[in-house]
Amino acid sequence: MPSGERLAGKVAIVTGAGSRADGIGNGRAAAVLFAREGARVLLVDREPELAEATLAMIEEEGGEAVVQQADVTADEDCRAMAAEAVSRWDRLDILHNNVGIGGRGSVVEVDESDWEQVMRVNVTGMMLASKHAIPAMKESGGGAIVNISSISALRPRGLTSYSTSKGAVIALTQAMAVDHAPDGIRVNCIAPGPVYTPMVYSAGMSDELRDRRRHASLLKIEGTGWDIGNTALFLVSDEARYITGVIIPVDGGTILRGPAR
Repeated sequence: MPSGERLAGKVAIVTGAGSRADGIGNGRAAAVLFAREGARVLLVDREPELAEATLAMIEEEGGEAVVQQADVTADEDCRAMAAEAVSRWDRLDILHNNVGIGGRGSVVEVDESDWEQVMRVNVTGMMLASKHAIPAMKESGGGAIVNISSISALRPRGLTSYSTSKGAVIALTQAMAVDHAPDGIRVNCIAPGPVYTPMVYSAGMSDELRDRRRHASLLKIEGTGWDIGNTALFLVSDEARYITGVIIPVDGGTILRGPAR
């Protein structure tokens, strides 16, 4: 059975709810934690088989969830996500915008089509998901949205298209917080640091680089998807009822240090 009641009676959409490999990514962690606290969760992923593993974890613990295939860069898919949550569970209270891709190089080096793809996935996808979720949340009496940015927006490091897109996520978060506070909708942002997730280790990270990332933290510990998920859980719960428009770095203090030499 779900382990708590912090989200009892709530309905949540988590985008990017699968993981590229076995283990706990940011979206999977948030979905599992939301379900543990009583939420019914729509598990959205462009590759639904990845979200099926998340569903199995939730159902094994007695939670309630369902998988929905969607591409968040497609307006109709985002419309269908919100419609499915309302059709199935009669309300929508939470949106966790977790889809994102990387991008490297300076403005001199980046290809224009690559730049546009990073912006579309990382920023437009969040806009479209929110565009269709917010009216449903308003009908439900309010809600909470969490957008995933990155500390790369706060301390750029040679990933210019990615950093720019994640900076736009911060601006989008604050604009939405202002726009939709009258509707009882809170909007906040998490800026993860170098957490170790399936997206990272499936790319073949060396032990040396992994250790270097760990030591970049003031705490000298390694972040995981659970750290991001627990922060999201707090932000969507009533415990955060007086918090909106904030950006929370979850990075072990990494942004307080200078670049590694």
